Amino acid sequence: MTSQTTVKTLLILGASGDLTGRLLLPGLARLVATGRAGGLRLVGAGSDPWPQEQWQDRVHTAFADAAGTADDAGKQALAALEEATAYRQLDVTADGPLASLLAELEGPVAVYFALPPHVSQKACEILQPGQVPAGTRLVMEKPFGSGEESARELNRTLLTLVPEDHIHRVDHFLGKATVLNILGLRFANNFLEPVWNRGHIAKVEIIFDEDLALEGRARYYDGAGALRDMIQSHLLQIMALMAIEPPATIGERDLRDAVAAVLRASSIKAPYQASTRRARYTAGSLDGRTVPDYVKEQGVDPGRNTETLAEVRVDIDNWRWKDVPFILRSGKALGEKRKEAVVTFRPVPHLPGGFTGIDAPNKLRIGFGPDTLELDVDVNGPGDIFRLDRTTLLAELSASELLPYGEVLEGVLTGDPLLSVRGDTAEECWRVIEPVLEAWARNAVPLEEYDAGTSGPEGRLGSARTD
Repeated sequence: MTSQTTVKTLLILGASGDLTGRLLLPGLARLVATGRAGGLRLVGAGSDPWPQEQWQDRVHTAFADAAGTADDAGKQALAALEEATAYRQLDVTADGPLASLLAELEGPVAVYFALPPHVSQKACEILQPGQVPAGTRLVMEKPFGSGEESARELNRTLLTLVPEDHIHRVDHFLGKATVLNILGLRFANNFLEPVWNRGHIAKVEIIFDEDLALEGRARYYDGAGALRDMIQSHLLQIMALMAIEPPATIGERDLRDAVAAVLRASSIKAPYQASTRRARYTAGSLDGRTVPDYVKEQGVDPGRNTETLAEVRVDIDNWRWKDVPFILRSGKALGEKRKEAVVTFRPVPHLPGGFTGIDAPNKLRIGFGPDTLELDVDVNGPGDIFRLDRTTLLAELSASELLPYGEVLEGVLTGDPLLSVRGDTAEECWRVIEPVLEAWARNAVPLEEYDAGTSGPEGRLGSARTD
């Protein structure tokens, strides 16, 4: 595949950090190995005083998996990028060093802020418009700001430096294959779109349950929690894709306009004890490993009351979705890993007398990573043809050959903002959850507990309202 890269230099700020080594560099490696990043130069910058060899070792290690499966051209491209890469020790919050580095690099440059949000924000505030060369792309990790007002301020700052279509607010959970699979399922099947509304759908659940505990991420996670970390960004975006009106095209403007319209109609309604849940894990066992209480994990401040599981009911007040609950849930240290959207259809209005067995509502499950499709249907069972039994139709959906961060980087390098979150949408996501954060801070919703390795706290969110 020939490269359509419009970026000449990828500058990673926070190059010595965990995100760079674990996700960014392996994602870049797969992109390079498949011939989609020709002519790119990689520069790392970080606060640690690393010698050049240490940075090259990190790049080499992160590239190893992709190099092992690449063809000869891919191996050569990876080796060339690795050999030419450079590292600079840099304080991005000081006035001058980042601007000087940008002036030295061959442009256009994509600046990836693999840094804590407050550090990224300060670095952008220090930069002056004249210090950012034309064509520069700015790539921001989530969370984007710490609330609606800070997101608005950060948007204003970024727009003084580059135009909106040169700002990539990363949501690696939204891989290109996942987005297109959802859109293709909805809009290419005439049997499905006519029933995709309040008349036929009882509820939609979007679940991201992790079988991992804190895993040494207390410095970030204890200040964020599940609601900010997952629901504010990733799950609201998935919800919007599930709920959008049919766009004219899947170009970034049409699609992102449709997403923004859904989010503007979305809210989490009071009383929050009925529409939200929060909980944190206590000691338990995960895959044979003993996990301590969350509050005893290294780096955790028990006084923060940080939740490790969050669940909210979102209402979309428009013609299509009025009164259909969208349940969004994400939790850590759970016994079963689940990444899926579950659409529960309304039961049939009348089942002819004479059938036996359980007639349960049909469910459509869209699995994320790997992307799968399951449709639960009732059919006449074997043996007794009058008895209804549940069967599941299963299909595997198209997967990308790239890792999630490779898909993100491809959009950045080719100048396609389709997978990035637009500025107004980032603000809307904070608007939706901010009242809940305030209610939780007042302890208006009790903080429940669940043992690590279990399915989470007992009961269901708003069960009286969602059946």
